[in-house]
Amino acid sequence: MALVNTINEDIKKAMLAKDAVALAALRAIKSAILLAQTDNSAHQLDDAAELTLLTRMVKQRKDSIDVFEKQGREDLAAEEKAQLAVIERYMPAQMSPEEIETLVRNTVAELGAAGPRDMGRVMAALQPKTAGRADGRLLASVVKSVLGN
Repeated sequence: MALVNTINEDIKKAMLAKDAVALAALRAIKSAILLAQTDNSAHQLDDAAELTLLTRMVKQRKDSIDVFEKQGREDLAAEEKAQLAVIERYMPAQMSPEEIETLVRNTVAELGAAGPRDMGRVMAALQPKTAGRADGRLLASVVKSVLGN
């Protein structure tokens, strides 16, 4: 719930600063939170739900950037990149590739995973440990490389 209060304060700051890009991104976050709250019977989101929401928004922006760049629409890609930067300010610090690899190797050792057929089990064990702090695609590629060796 603290995220909603932070977003509301930052919306006020962005309005005063006349920062249209930040304002658009913050309003998108607030809209997504309000929508999730109406879908949730408790009408409040816990930290994990807020993190999931932000992660989904980051993924959507990255996908949009890829599409816009493939279509040669650098103007739209630049706008999405600017909004992505604003949204990422509210995400936890991302893990480095070295930290991810260490975590994957430790998890593989804990589970006794032996090959690619254990990838689902390893990914399921890693998801709670890396929630919002590691890109799923990067995580999957590291798991594949570790299990493949």
